Amino acid sequence: MGKFDSKKLSEIIKYLKYSNDVVVPPTPGCDAGVYKVDNSRYMVISSDPCTNVPREWFGWLMIHYPSSDVAAFGTKPTMATINLLGPIGTNYKVYERIMHQASKAARELKIDIIAGHTGNYSSISQVIGICTVVGFVKKERLIKPTNSKPGDLILIVKPLGLETLTNFTLANYEKSRILFGSKKAQSLRAMVHCQTCVDEALLLAKYEGLHAMHDIAEGGLITALNEMADLSNLGFEIFYENLPMMEGMKNLKEYFKLGIVEILSASSTGCLIASISPDNKEEIIEALDKKELTNGIIGEFSKKKDRFINLKNRKIRFPQKTKDPYFKIIYS
Repeated sequence: MGKFDSKKLSEIIKYLKYSNDVVVPPTPGCDAGVYKVDNSRYMVISSDPCTNVPREWFGWLMIHYPSSDVAAFGTKPTMATINLLGPIGTNYKVYERIMHQASKAARELKIDIIAGHTGNYSSISQVIGICTVVGFVKKERLIKPTNSKPGDLILIVKPLGLETLTNFTLANYEKSRILFGSKKAQSLRAMVHCQTCVDEALLLAKYEGLHAMHDIAEGGLITALNEMADLSNLGFEIFYENLPMMEGMKNLKEYFKLGIVEILSASSTGCLIASISPDNKEEIIEALDKKELTNGIIGEFSKKKDRFINLKNRKIRFPQKTKDPYFKIIYS
């Protein structure tokens, strides 16, 4: 369930041909494409589906998913299109609620929703939203996900497990009260608004020494970090003890008997990893600290292609493939 792995995706997109104006074409691991507008400006565009998310946040998340991808290229999202598709018999009030949520999210981000499509179809079993977001950036300010360099530090912003833990409390409130206590469960339910990295990405994009960014969504850190390294043809070593983890993930780990690999594979939409120069480390971290954003240096990229995780002074191979435990946890 979910997006295809890099090999399958490569087989699908191998038929595509591009003009010279395509700066970043469809590429496994790249969450947006880039098109040359003129000699000084680029257009960044991303499209994402939205389904199986908390009902009361559907429209908000639908806007923020592709907006976060666009922002990770150093670009402010400016316009969007929306497709809302549902099964036969879906009441128009459902779409009205979603559009109310989406409109509010778009206004907050100063995004214009300029087109779309809405309809009910016999081939669809539940409501699906597809949002495409566009942003424009000066050529010299574009942040390519292919630009990580050997010796760059790997920076993480916001704690792992954010999406999985928050959505678990929304889908399984009574169970979450038992696991975390009523007060903690209630506070976690209120953290859905953290499932975006638009502001964080745009903040980092202001600083020299920022070379690449990638959000941590489906497949968690394992998918995101492998994709980021693949795009720049690098290896890395990270340190498990340096990873900021959502308080409560330990409870889920014990309750669902999850291993470390599953924890690192858990969907963490809203979290961001960045490749930064050691020379700019202090000012970048200071900027994040001023915004009270949890962050940490978790490792380093290397010219050698080997990928490791240091676990209690024991170096082991970083997993290449993963199975996100999101649905196992949410729909248990």
